[in-house]
Amino acid sequence: MAITAQDVNKLRQMTGAGMMDCKKALTEAEGDFEKAVELLRKKGQKVSASRADRETSEGVVFAKTNDAGTEGALIAFTCETDFVAKNDEFMKLGNQIAELAFAEKPSNIEALNGMKLGDLTVGEKIVELTGKIGEKLEVKAFEVVTGEAVVPYIHSNGKLGVMVSLSNVNGASVEEAGKDVAMQIAAMNPVAVDKDGVDPAVVEKEIEIGKEQARAEGKPENIIEKIAMGKLNKFYKENTLLSQAFVKDSSQSIAQYLDSVSKGLTVAEFKRVSIG
Repeated sequence: MAITAQDVNKLRQMTGAGMMDCKKALTEAEGDFEKAVELLRKKGQKVSASRADRETSEGVVFAKTNDAGTEGALIAFTCETDFVAKNDEFMKLGNQIAELAFAEKPSNIEALNGMKLGDLTVGEKIVELTGKIGEKLEVKAFEVVTGEAVVPYIHSNGKLGVMVSLSNVNGASVEEAGKDVAMQIAAMNPVAVDKDGVDPAVVEKEIEIGKEQARAEGKPENIIEKIAMGKLNKFYKENTLLSQAFVKDSSQSIAQYLDSVSKGLTVAEFKRVSIG
C-alpha cells in the first residue's frame, strides 16, 4: 500500500523516530502502525546491541527527595557524548526513571530496568530511545539514602551528585550545613563517614603500605608497627569525612563544624555518584 506523508508524520509524532526510519517501518509493516512501532523498537534493540561495548562516560546525575526531607535517591543516567546528555528527550527519560526509582526503591539496577514506566519497562524505554538517538544509554548507578534530614547536592556540571543523611538534628535548621557537607564530599571524596566505616581490607592495605614505607626508610623493626599505625591515623584524618578539615574553614574538622551548627549534629551516611 502507498505510505503517505501524513502517515509518516503520524508515526513520527507517536515515536519521535526519524522520518526515513518511520517511512521504512511503515512500508515494511504495510501501513500497520502497531507493527511499525514494534519494528522501530526492534531497530532500537539492534542499535543497543551493536553499541553494547561502548563506554558511557557522559550523562547526568539526578537527585530526588521527599517533601519531608527524610528520603533521597541519586540516579546516574549515562550516554556516550555530552551532546546527547543535553538532549531534551534524554533529560526527560532520566527524570522519569529517577522519579520511578525514588518512588519504588528497587533493590538494584536490574530490578529498576524491569519496572514498568508507562506501557514499557525502563529497560525497553532505554532501548527505544537508543534507537532514536543512536547512542548507548544506561542507568549506571542508583543509591537511596534515608535519615532525620537528607540533603542533596548536584555539582554544576550535572555529572556529580551527593546525598547526605544527618542525625541528632534536634529541630535545628540544617539544610545549609548539609549542603556544606555535601560539597565537601563532592570535593574531597572521603572513603567513609568515620574510621569505623572504613573497609577492613582498606585498613589492612594501609597498614602494610605504612610498614613497607618505614622499612624502606630504614626504620628499626621494633618500631615498624607503631609507625604504620601512625600513618593509618593520618589516613583516617585525611580520608574519613568527620575527621577531614572543613574546606571552608580548615581550622576545624567537619565534626567540629557540625557540632557548632547544632550540638551533637553529625552525619549518619552519605552517597556520592559521579560520571566519567
